[in-house]
Amino acid sequence: MSGNGNAAATAEENSPKMRVIRVGTRKSQLARIQTDSVVATLKALYPGLQFEIIAMSTTGDKILDTALSKIGEKSLFTKELEHALEKNEVDLVVHSLKDLPTVLPPGFTIGAICKRENPHDAVVFHPKFVGKTLETLPEKSVVGTSSLRRAAQLQRKFRHLEFRSIRGNLNTRLRKLDEQQEFSAIILATAGLQRMGWHNRVGQILHPEECMYAGALGVEVRAKDQDILDLVGVLHDPETLLRCIAERAFLRHLEGGCSVPVAVHTAMKDGQLYLTGGVWSLDGSDSIQETMQATIHVPAQHEDGPEDDPQLVGITACNIPRGPQLAAQNLGISLANLLLSKGAKNILDVARQLNDAH
Repeated sequence: MSGNGNAAATAEENSPKMRVIRVGTRKSQLARIQTDSVVATLKALYPGLQFEIIAMSTTGDKILDTALSKIGEKSLFTKELEHALEKNEVDLVVHSLKDLPTVLPPGFTIGAICKRENPHDAVVFHPKFVGKTLETLPEKSVVGTSSLRRAAQLQRKFRHLEFRSIRGNLNTRLRKLDEQQEFSAIILATAGLQRMGWHNRVGQILHPEECMYAGALGVEVRAKDQDILDLVGVLHDPETLLRCIAERAFLRHLEGGCSVPVAVHTAMKDGQLYLTGGVWSLDGSDSIQETMQATIHVPAQHEDGPEDDPQLVGITACNIPRGPQLAAQNLGISLANLLLSKGAKNILDVARQLNDAH
């Protein structure tokens, strides 16, 4: 009996151990759900690999009494995760793309952009206002959002409402809405609510004409880690990738971060990529908005892409041809230059000064 046991133990020792890929994520329930969905896809693609999820709190998760735009740190939700990536404590990190600055620290790249889900924002109403819309809320009703981008756009459309900062993860924000009397409604990403299974809380969907939004899930990796880049590269959704390159090129050229109201929206139709971008004053009274388009062929995923220095706006996609990627980047830069030629810099400078002063 003991002989058989020893033989089994020896066989186990000699068998190759399953390689473990460590995946970093924020600790919030939504972040975990998003990461779990990416890991489930990777597990199905690579059944011979094991995946371990490592959750951690970021600066943005810890500082909850200050509006995001006031904290003055670009990597609020990414810095600790990137530190773990740099120290080889994790191999890849799953992010909401909006949390990733358009200029990444040296040594990192976005190795995959997953297929975009519903990109629109949603309004969740206090129980006493269920059935209302932003338009029909009473005068001076307070609407909560953590984003200057949302507040400025919506303030322009709904002059009778007040917009205030609300912080915390989705669970915390919904609790603040339901249990306190401060907010009549809050603005959240539809995709996040859907991932949490809270479809029934969506009281109104905001379309791009009301509030532009461009969300997607991205996977950040070490730029020189070709093995992991190859591993996650299959997650790239070509259309979402090209749209995100255009959006991030536009935001980067305008230096759009958390502290200024800059927004962008894309649509792909009949081989044309349409890019709409805008800048707003903090109260939404002043704005510039334009749309441009470019003919861009969405390639098959496994065509050969660039081989040397493949990064564009912090994104690496070696399995997508260079031409469409460059066309998308050029569209973003061209639209940003058009807005700058019409006075966008002045609006953003004033917005930044006012935001810093308050």
